[in-house]
Amino acid sequence: MAPRVLISDKLSDAAVQIFRDRGIEVDFEPELGPDKEKLAERIGDYDGLAIRSATKVTEKIIARADRLKVIGRAGIGVDNVDIPEATKKGIIVMNTPFGNSITTAEHAIALMFALARQIPQADASTQAGKWEKNRFVGTEITGKTLGVVGCGNIGSIAASRAIGLRMKVIAFDPFLSDERALELGVEKVDLDALLARADFITLHTPLTDKTRNILSREALAKTKKGVRIINCARGGLVDETALREALDSGHVGGAAFDVFVEEPAKENVLFGHPNVVCTPHLGASTKEAQENVALQVAEQMADYLLNGAVTNALNMPSITAEEAPRLTPFVKLAEQLGSFAGQLTETSIRGLRIEYEGDVAEMNVKPLTSAAVTGLLRPMLQDVNMISAPVMARERGIHVEEVRREQQGAYENYIRLTVITERQERSVAGTVFSDGRPRIIQVKGINMEAELGPHMLYVTNEDKPGFIGRLGTLLGQTDVNIATFALGRLERGGDAIALIEVDTELSEGMLKEIEALPNVRQVKALEF
Repeated sequence: MAPRVLISDKLSDAAVQIFRDRGIEVDFEPELGPDKEKLAERIGDYDGLAIRSATKVTEKIIARADRLKVIGRAGIGVDNVDIPEATKKGIIVMNTPFGNSITTAEHAIALMFALARQIPQADASTQAGKWEKNRFVGTEITGKTLGVVGCGNIGSIAASRAIGLRMKVIAFDPFLSDERALELGVEKVDLDALLARADFITLHTPLTDKTRNILSREALAKTKKGVRIINCARGGLVDETALREALDSGHVGGAAFDVFVEEPAKENVLFGHPNVVCTPHLGASTKEAQENVALQVAEQMADYLLNGAVTNALNMPSITAEEAPRLTPFVKLAEQLGSFAGQLTETSIRGLRIEYEGDVAEMNVKPLTSAAVTGLLRPMLQDVNMISAPVMARERGIHVEEVRREQQGAYENYIRLTVITERQERSVAGTVFSDGRPRIIQVKGINMEAELGPHMLYVTNEDKPGFIGRLGTLLGQTDVNIATFALGRLERGGDAIALIEVDTELSEGMLKEIEALPNVRQVKALEF
């Protein structure tokens, strides 16, 4: 029986034809996307679902998707898909990471001009029969400082366009290296410096726990008086209520928003302010971009449904069917090692060295390296996948080195991942035993053996008597159950590490209590 695909958002006719030409049955019903109830009723009949941003693939819809094998998002953002639930059900989630980058960057530049010259307001006034030449006195772009928050694919394009407009560009991005900044012609700064210096601020970062309200009330107070703010990335990066107050007070000179916390935005606190320009999430809305991402997602989905080829998947590595049985456990290990290091790294990453030793060194290590880079970048860039991760690393000037060698130690195979930052090098190593389950075997040169669970507690401490008892007692008193407890130390009385799997997520208050214990140096909650 031929695979069956539902297109529940507006995709181009050419994309629909791709499915048909390749022998896939396709139903094009864009009205289903916004109707969650009807979509839930129909989803059980399909092997593939092609969407844009209007369709919300929730846990409820996934629960009814008994046949569904793949969800294809025409575009980059997948915050409208419950990826953990899709993963649990074995549904691959694909996106098209680079199809609309130029269009979104151009929209940000267009909004910057609209703000600088009050074009929408002047247009409405003039077409209303007024001639208010003295009312609309704008500001030149040339010579002004543009602050780019997030200098990845889209941010770097926006930066290059601004440089072409003879602007001074400064950028804040934890993953942007000095070398990449030099190549782009931007000055790398910390967030506070960007806030203090920028005449215009444009946001080009995904929405994560770390970036939510990155322009908070406190951050807005640090900005230059008269600053103009552009957001074509994601709603929620700016505290909209605080921004309205800053606009009302005159501290912020203007704002141009294409994205909002609640969409579709029928009402918003920013609406109605004379110095605000709004568009209805048009960042990717050009004929060229719409066509590119639609054709790309159709090809990717058809390839998977017909041949099992996986491209641009956010929850599955790109591995051929022949390689899968042997490589899969090592892919999981590599991603866990990357995630482990990424969650512990808080400064700018310069490089990543991945050493493959023993049997694993003879395998196709490209997907393993991609998995490691994905794990490393995901704490900051949640939309990263195994295809886009190496590109995103290169864009940020992160040098990735692979080293292969024959077995030298006690393990038949192992992978060591070393993160090189501006301040230090930190390494973590792991292996896969005969049971096919990945294990951590060394952290920062300290040997231990630990299997990673969903909720992990990482503690570094001085090796002093009584520490384990105090930690265990504290966790017990707060009703935190310990699943596994792994320990290691460099030498008696020296540096030690505890890696503990717990049954529940740890609160900030709990982490502070652990940090207050005698001899504790660092405490982190890790999620896998």
